[in-house]
Amino acid sequence: MRNLVVVSLLVSLAAGCMSTTRVDNEPGRRTVYDDPSTPGRVIGVGIESQDIVSITDEMVRDVLAAPAVAGRSSPPRVVVDAYYFRNESSSTINKNLFTDLLRTQLNRAATGRLVFLAREHAGMTEKERALEEEGVVTGGTQGATKPAYGYDYRLGGRIASLDAIDRRTGLTSRYHQVTFELVERGSGVIVWSKTCQFKKTARDDEIYR
Repeated sequence: MRNLVVVSLLVSLAAGCMSTTRVDNEPGRRTVYDDPSTPGRVIGVGIESQDIVSITDEMVRDVLAAPAVAGRSSPPRVVVDAYYFRNESSSTINKNLFTDLLRTQLNRAATGRLVFLAREHAGMTEKERALEEEGVVTGGTQGATKPAYGYDYRLGGRIASLDAIDRRTGLTSRYHQVTFELVERGSGVIVWSKTCQFKKTARDDEIYR
């Protein structure tokens, strides 16, 4: 009988410990897809998807109407990447989000009016050329590997911002300037440039990564 009482006490204690340490997890929220060209459910004063989409769309139309592109009898060779595109703003942003979307959209819309060079992947083509010269691999269906092309124009530009904070209300206002330029090789002449600007005000509790 004494052993049964001891066992019962131990079981009760164990049950009590289990009940005091149990944590009920709150149910998660169902994932939903948002249109990247419209404001999402989390909005702050930084650069967001709808800003990237609208700015690159405007840039594509403007580039294709520029005389340096539209007025050429032979398609100019261009490099569009983030190497000379600087972020000098207080917003956290991956610059490739701008330049990759701009390049792919231009490539689709240009329909042969521009030739895009892959400077970012230059090491890949150089390695293949070296393997071909060493006899490790044969040439492609187009014959021996050609020398790398030089570009006519390369993309440059910057993202800049100006912040104002109201300490009484906690409101933050941020003005952005996003500037793109096509710079001519050798001469350094800017053959096309355009700036997009926007301003947002909010109590900025969002974290951008």
